[in-house]
Amino acid sequence: MKVTSLRQRLELHRANPTCAACHRLIDPVGLALENFDNTGKWRTMDGKTAIDASSQLADGTPIDGPAALRRAILRNPDMFARNMTEMLLSYGIGHGIEYYDMPFVRAIVKDAQRSGYTFSSLVLGIVKSAPFQSRRSES
Repeated sequence: MKVTSLRQRLELHRANPTCAACHRLIDPVGLALENFDNTGKWRTMDGKTAIDASSQLADGTPIDGPAALRRAILRNPDMFARNMTEMLLSYGIGHGIEYYDMPFVRAIVKDAQRSGYTFSSLVLGIVKSAPFQSRRSES
């Protein structure tokens, strides 16, 4: 088989069991957004291969593009907000999230729920959090 599309490259990569564990979670989101190129322009082809944006989220929800992905996210905004908070906090403190950071993540998400999980409420919650406030920069 000649590998011609991102989907095919990912399928080959997932053949490695070590890689498959994470890719089972992240690939469906990427595949749902595959119609967007690296500048955000809509496309229907990946080289000479038609883009197939269909996939299945880890919870079994079938998705077939950005609209279906959006609907899946909106069904569980707390989960999305928690993951977004973990990623933003990790970036803000300069290391991965540890078990002792999770009470702060949960508190940030709970506070953000009051404003409909706005991005600004997540960022403000992170900036005000103890992990962010007590981080040290390298000298």
